[in-house]
Amino acid sequence: MKTLKATKDTYMLTLCISHHLRELLQPPDQLETLKMTHQFPSLSPEQKKELSNIAQRIVAPGKGILAADESTGTMGKRLQKINVENNEENRRCFRDLLFSSDASISNCVGGVIFFHETLYQKADSGKLFPQVIKDKGIVVGIKVDKGTAGLNGTDGETTTQGLDGLSERCAQYKKDGCDFAKWRCVLKISDGCPSALAIAENANVLARYASICQQNGLVPIVEPEILPDGNHDLQRCQYVTEKVLAAVYKALSDHHVYLEGTLLKPNMVTAGHSCTTKYTPQQVAMATVTALRRTVPAAVPGICFLSGGQSEEEASLNLNAINQVPLHRPWKLTFSYGRALQASALAAWQGKAANKAAAQEAFCTRAKINGLAAKGEYKPTGSADQASMQSLYTASYVY
Repeated sequence: MKTLKATKDTYMLTLCISHHLRELLQPPDQLETLKMTHQFPSLSPEQKKELSNIAQRIVAPGKGILAADESTGTMGKRLQKINVENNEENRRCFRDLLFSSDASISNCVGGVIFFHETLYQKADSGKLFPQVIKDKGIVVGIKVDKGTAGLNGTDGETTTQGLDGLSERCAQYKKDGCDFAKWRCVLKISDGCPSALAIAENANVLARYASICQQNGLVPIVEPEILPDGNHDLQRCQYVTEKVLAAVYKALSDHHVYLEGTLLKPNMVTAGHSCTTKYTPQQVAMATVTALRRTVPAAVPGICFLSGGQSEEEASLNLNAINQVPLHRPWKLTFSYGRALQASALAAWQGKAANKAAAQEAFCTRAKINGLAAKGEYKPTGSADQASMQSLYTASYVY
């Protein structure tokens, strides 16, 4: 009887090992469907695959994002600098200039973030802007937050509004051609900031937003921006960036967000704008990559940096240095620039139809430079024009 029982136990053990081996030998995507990461899965394998594919398209090698999601007020400030009236037609004209640039732009721009108004405007050709972008093979995105609101009892810190009705808005944006979304949270560095409350609140809001987006088929760009205002040094910014990102990824995990179907839009680790010490692109790059390696899971497909008031050239040089750091980098490290992709184009345009081609050339040139920087292949010639060298810093920047 003992021999029979031993034989039966051996048989059951063999069956068990065989079953586990079969699971382990499955291709990764099949294995994922077999193994649930939590008790009540919120996304189907098909939903996960779609989100992952969209994210990978946006950050394909050498591609980044054009952030054209400035609010009406922010566009007004840009237009004011070139003495152009802030009306819907002028805003449409400038965006048409960007979106109708040469089709080769799709080699370095994988996604465009729209503002609500722009999503429903038409190009000079009569096509809706999202279709113009899609025809180039570029992914359409949308800004979905509703701006910041103060956190009581803090030193002017904020959270971001817009969760109410977000699911319905995301569902509509998906129907209207969007495949990803963006939500910006803002933190600042000072003697008592960021506070534990601001870090926790903004992390939780970002996670809730990301979860809602994924339920509606949109890849969420998670943007916890740490402002460059202040005189803090590089080390202080690195420390705060690590604290903030660690909290964000803890919250994303708590909310069961599917990381393979997300993108991160962080600040680069830079010294405060008023810091007297000047750091090289290599120092910025090492601090930035080190902070990311300590906090961002390898499952995230891409990290698309915001420019944070850097000049066009500075943002390109720093991105290039980041992609040359001699450390393992499991994610694509690329750009999601607004001001740092548009400054030279705006300066060339001046609101005049006759300058459209020159403005488009300026935009394409800078986009291609950033495409090279996203691969660590940008070789500056030393002939950067004045517009690309000009600081784009604005204190306490809001969209």
